[in-house]
Amino acid sequence: MNFRTFDLNLLRVFDAVMTDGSLTRAAQSLAMTQPAVSHALKRLHAAVGEPLFVRGAAGMTPTPRAEAVWPQVRTALAALRGALAPEAYRPDRDAATFRLAMVDATAARLMPPMVQTIERMQALANLRVLPLSTRDPRALIERGDADLAVGYFPQAITAIQAAGAQGALRHRRLHETEYVCVMRRGHPLAGRALTLDAFCAAHHLLVSFSGRPRGFVDEALSALGRQRRIVLTVNQFFVAGRVVCGSDLLTVLPAGFVDATGMADALLTVPLPFALPRVQVEMVWHLRRDDDAAHAWLRRLVVDAAQA
Repeated sequence: MNFRTFDLNLLRVFDAVMTDGSLTRAAQSLAMTQPAVSHALKRLHAAVGEPLFVRGAAGMTPTPRAEAVWPQVRTALAALRGALAPEAYRPDRDAATFRLAMVDATAARLMPPMVQTIERMQALANLRVLPLSTRDPRALIERGDADLAVGYFPQAITAIQAAGAQGALRHRRLHETEYVCVMRRGHPLAGRALTLDAFCAAHHLLVSFSGRPRGFVDEALSALGRQRRIVLTVNQFFVAGRVVCGSDLLTVLPAGFVDATGMADALLTVPLPFALPRVQVEMVWHLRRDDDAAHAWLRRLVVDAAQA
């Protein structure tokens, strides 16, 4: 490739197609015609010496080479844009709608301070909380179905960290908590140290966002050669709190999420009789939104809410 004669405008087209996933949407964002975008891609492929996209039923699929070079291309374009035409986002002037994927307990913690800030600033931001039914939000973010995902994503965060700066996803830790056993006040096991035998002999409620019949607790018990009986599986912390405070079921929740059940005064938390990893709540977003001024404002809003 002869970089001296390379048309740098082709990188803008490349970035737009990577971001939008289709020639039509890329053409709209670039204020170009679709044939012009298609021709630019052909020139880009010729300059690079290989195709960077493959046309498929779902749109333009990037090749591994395209995925590998996109982070550097996007970073370079953002640096140029910031130097030549810095963007400013005014939340009290610029309307924006943000989609945040999170479970009910996370929303119960973050939404009140976020809404208070929006109202205090008279911001024109609209928030849409989407249900989160997975411990791995990468596909959700990569498809653009959500602007931000917040939760405990141990496997996804490990993969994002392994990809490093070359990867398409970014993350930031918001806060850390630990798992505790939760029971109603007056439960037969209340008032004494919870043993492993007593824990396994009790009946349990499992909070599973995806509906899976096993969770972190069951994996830990299996490693110890033990198991428990799960009487009920639900996908909301609020429902878990309502059931546990009116029954003799035990459940295991992140300590920081007990308040989100709405029944914290009727519940008792005790240490688990075995070890579990700490719960590290993270927010995850896509590289394509990294330098977006409005999205940066949203991320600061989330961080401030988590600290509050």
